Amino acid sequence: MTLEPFGARLRHAMDTRGPLCVGIDPHSSLLTSWGLNDDVAGLERFTRTVVEALADRVAVLKPQSAFFERFGSRGIAVLEKAVEEARAAGALVLMDAKRGDIGSTMGAYAATYLDKDSPLFSDAVTVSPYLGFGSLRPALDAAAVSGAGVFVLALTSNPEGAEVQRATVADGRPLAQVMLDHLAAENAGATPLGSVGAVVGATLGDTGVDLSVNGPLLAPGIGAQGATPADLPRVFGAAVRNVVPSVSRGVLRHGPDASGLREAAGRFADEVRTAVPES
Repeated sequence: MTLEPFGARLRHAMDTRGPLCVGIDPHSSLLTSWGLNDDVAGLERFTRTVVEALADRVAVLKPQSAFFERFGSRGIAVLEKAVEEARAAGALVLMDAKRGDIGSTMGAYAATYLDKDSPLFSDAVTVSPYLGFGSLRPALDAAAVSGAGVFVLALTSNPEGAEVQRATVADGRPLAQVMLDHLAAENAGATPLGSVGAVVGATLGDTGVDLSVNGPLLAPGIGAQGATPADLPRVFGAAVRNVVPSVSRGVLRHGPDASGLREAAGRFADEVRTAVPES
């Protein structure tokens, strides 16, 4: 049975649970700060704690696949369970995998994250378009079939990204704008929100691009990277209501106590509600 389109499900989740995405980033320093070993048992304890604390209340949980992959098949098994349990508790799961390739290989990535029969099926996945936007077609098509979403890297929060993303093409547009224009075309006519989103860093200040893509805008950089919810209207302008602010360490550092995680996530959600108008 095909799900309702991701954009509609995300709009509902943000309107009812608040516009916040919390990353699940079990890197070694966080495991250590929680008093856990940097091994599969520590990974499992960390991940289970975050899912149990937050999946019933935040709109989106975003596991970073690399931190699970580093433990091989046992780490992937932890990730599979986290995806299943988070979705069962009502959170949308955005797999932060940033996959990018061509042809059948991109098709295999799409099957991994966007096929309903896959153990890693997620509500959405991050992808890289810098082999050409057309290289993403297998993922875009698979997402449309399953009711999932795709978040395309556009203007990322890392300083190195500018050498590619702000490079100009023959007609004078920055490459990031080219990608955003493709997204707008994919989302044309979708209501209440398209299912193809962009990743745009909350730390960027004036983006210098048109963000009116009729789709969600994932905004990493809140918290430890220096951006605050109060920065969102300045960075995203008229598109701010479609922003999905993403915070990881700003919440996760309050573990391992579940109440600390919930309180931190609640504070960020309240700050976003204050900063971002409802209409």
